Amino acid sequence: MQVAIYSRGLDTEQGAHLGFLLEALTRYEVKILIYQPLLTQFSDVMGRYGNLVPFLLSEDLPLDLDCLISLGGDGTLLDTVSLVRDKKIPILGVNFGRLGFLAGISRDELSTAVEALVNRTYIIDKRTLIHLDADKPLFGETPFGLNEFAIHKRDTSPMIKVHAYINGEFLNTYWADGLIVSTATGSTGYNMSCNGPILFPESSSFVITPVAAHNLNIRSVVVPDTNIISFEIESRAELFICALDARREIVDKNIQLAVRKEQFGLHLIRLSENTFLSTLRTKLAWGLDKRN
Repeated sequence: MQVAIYSRGLDTEQGAHLGFLLEALTRYEVKILIYQPLLTQFSDVMGRYGNLVPFLLSEDLPLDLDCLISLGGDGTLLDTVSLVRDKKIPILGVNFGRLGFLAGISRDELSTAVEALVNRTYIIDKRTLIHLDADKPLFGETPFGLNEFAIHKRDTSPMIKVHAYINGEFLNTYWADGLIVSTATGSTGYNMSCNGPILFPESSSFVITPVAAHNLNIRSVVVPDTNIISFEIESRAELFICALDARREIVDKNIQLAVRKEQFGLHLIRLSENTFLSTLRTKLAWGLDKRN
C-alpha cells in the first residue's frame, strides 16, 4: 500500500500529529510519499523514517496511489484537486483548521483513519467538479474546481451586471458585486455565506447565487448540473475577478465565460460514521440551544 501526504504547512503542534501519522503508517509498512516543502520544514523529524519519497507536482503522483492525505482545513483539501486531477486518487481530509466540511476527520481520529485505510473499511464519496470554458486561457492546466466558480468585482469597483444564460437561453441579469455558481459540495461554502441553499452532495445540481445583489427579489436558482451556464459582463470598470475555489485571475470584461460539469469527479474518503447530516449538525451547531 502507498499513500501521499500533502499540507500547505504546519505549526509545531500540528507537526507532532504529522509525526504520529507517519509512525502509524510505518507500523503497517505503508510506502509514504510526502510533499517536498513539508519534508523540508520537518527535516529533523523526517530523518527517522527511511521510506519517505518526496513529491511536488501532479506528475509525481503514481496512478496506483491508494490515497492522498490532506492535512489542514478545507482550503488545503481544495489544493489537492489540482494535484489529483483526473487520476481518481481518493483523498482523505484531516481537519487541522477551524470548520472542516470537506476535511471531515479530526486529528483525534488519526489512528482510526489509518486503520480504516489499511483495512479498506472506509467509504468513498464521489463529488462533482465544475469546469470553466473561456475564449482566453484561464487557470492553466486545471480549469476546474470542487466548490465553485465565481465572478466578482475588483476591490472598490462599482457593481457589475452579469447576464446569465442556461444552454443559451437567457436566465437573468444580476446587478451585484458578483455571482457564484456552486457545486453541491460547495453549497456549504461561499454560496451558504451569501444565503444560498445547502444541497446534498449527491443531488447532481449547480446553484446560482448572487453576491450582494441590488434587487431584493433576486434569489438563488438550483439547476441540474447537465446544463451549461454562460455569462456576459457589463461594468464601468475594465477588469473583474474570476475565481475557481481559492484560485483567482483578473480578466477583461469582454471575455466569454461558461461553466459545465467536469468529465471526471473527485473521490473523498470518509469514515462510516461521518455522514453528511452528522457533519451539518456538528459544524453548524444545529439543535444547540443555550436555553436547554
